[in-house]
Amino acid sequence: MDKVQDTIDILKMYNQEHIIKLIEKLDEDKKQALVEQISKIDFHQLKELYDNTKKEIEIKENKIEPLPYLDKKKLSEEQKEEFQRLGEAVLEKGEYAVVTMAGGQGTRLGHSGPKGTFKLDVYGKGKYLFEILAENLKEANQKYGKVIPWYIMTSKENNDETVEFMEKHNYFGYDKDSVRFFAQSELPLVDINGKLLVGKDMKIKEASDGNGGTYSSLRASGCLAEMKEKGIKWVFIGGVDNALLKMADTILLGMAIDKKVQIASKSIVKANPHERVGVFAKMNGHPKVIEYSEMPEKMAEEVDNDGELKYGEAHIMCNLYTIEAIEKISKETLIYHSAFKKNSYISEDGKEVIPQEENSYKFESFIFDAFELFDDIAILRGKREDDFAPVKNREGVDSPKTAKELYEKFWNRN
Repeated sequence: MDKVQDTIDILKMYNQEHIIKLIEKLDEDKKQALVEQISKIDFHQLKELYDNTKKEIEIKENKIEPLPYLDKKKLSEEQKEEFQRLGEAVLEKGEYAVVTMAGGQGTRLGHSGPKGTFKLDVYGKGKYLFEILAENLKEANQKYGKVIPWYIMTSKENNDETVEFMEKHNYFGYDKDSVRFFAQSELPLVDINGKLLVGKDMKIKEASDGNGGTYSSLRASGCLAEMKEKGIKWVFIGGVDNALLKMADTILLGMAIDKKVQIASKSIVKANPHERVGVFAKMNGHPKVIEYSEMPEKMAEEVDNDGELKYGEAHIMCNLYTIEAIEKISKETLIYHSAFKKNSYISEDGKEVIPQEENSYKFESFIFDAFELFDDIAILRGKREDDFAPVKNREGVDSPKTAKELYEKFWNRN
């Protein structure tokens, strides 16, 4: 009984009395489940996140400058060979692991199911996004004589379906014992008055806390400890939805080793100054990705002496870290961004309310916000037609149609 009373006291302290009314109406099992869930919520953090949505954003005077990069196609043969040698040595020793962020649903693609289970219509018979990634890793395993441990981050929403799918397809021939699933962490949703939303299952509604949660989820799930036990030195983190993602690029890895940095990333040139992508820059002496919405128009259009965009290196979710970097980031709290969304909920009288407009805040952190914790990052500029075929929208730009074309053209050339 004490636990229920403690929960009621906390809810009163944080002005969440509407949940107390709900607890009083529930049967014993549902009551215990809800109390258990509430006991894990950090109300102090949630209040801070909600309070931040009410603050005016201060535009601080930041010193922004371009970030140096190396262009893969302009590397000398010597540089290429040296980077490759350094990178290959890590893979041959089995000191490399890969993380795939696959917590999303394919809703925007008109696909009901986890995004990784979407089938891209390539070469007539089609390939699932997970299958494309598995093939990419199997090729590296064959080349370097080691099986790369593959960590797949799911969400509570899609975990069971993802595991079931991979089982059904026999992991597309990947060594099942080298695949590990872990779920992304979540944060509660709150309405415009900071009140927790309740879902149809009579639990507090939660949503995944953004791809910046990858680091802490690796730690909380025990995957980070497991990597260290395996002697992993470098970890690649990428998304599930890029059909041309190179997860074991030895040139990127060798460059990071050569430059003695803890983090590295691959970029591509922005298609035009106003393409909706985040770009690499240095802010106040630290690496950063500036979102397209935060980049002043004048800055977005600036060019250097060669006529190239000064801030033209787009972040394509192709990131590499030392194991120490992941450990360091996993202990930090990254900044959270709030997104105003539409979410249905159960009202105090037990009825489901389906809102007509945005009614609640979702809090998420971004993977690249962690870059600011470091003094330096190594950037390798790749090529759009070799490295970036995202599957994000049902049609138009970054759609299955554009990804299919890029994928087929790449494999016809190589």
